[in-house]
Amino acid sequence: MIIKVVATNRKAHHDYTILETFEAGIALLGSEIKSVRENRVSLGEAYVKAEHGELWLIGAHIARYEAASYMSHEPTRSRKLLMHRKEIRILVGKLAEKGLTLIPLRMYIKERTAKLEIGLGRGKKLYDKRETIKRREDEREIERTLKRH
Repeated sequence: MIIKVVATNRKAHHDYTILETFEAGIALLGSEIKSVRENRVSLGEAYVKAEHGELWLIGAHIARYEAASYMSHEPTRSRKLLMHRKEIRILVGKLAEKGLTLIPLRMYIKERTAKLEIGLGRGKKLYDKRETIKRREDEREIERTLKRH
């Protein structure tokens, strides 16, 4: 199975503690999927919102396709995420917990369809971010010392 990663949300792991990940399809227009295949996607400002039993990707930027006609898509429009209703109900139930949110982690093309990996996460406080950075630096220091000996 060939997976081509198109876009990643690097700040997601920095700003959130990811508890679980899920895979969702995305309802895209023809010009949008062509832009996705050209890696012209940004997930930096994007988030996932639950409305009326459906999940929506909001704020993701998919650039206009150059060869499309004047009837091209809006780059930051809301896009419906495609998941089984049972999975959506489970996610909405978990979102009701205090402090949990859905964050788009990466967009990729699996076989011939565009998929979005979304993470159920809890926002990190400033001291959590510092702790993560300190732990990472400590691990690097240990690696360096082991490499020298």
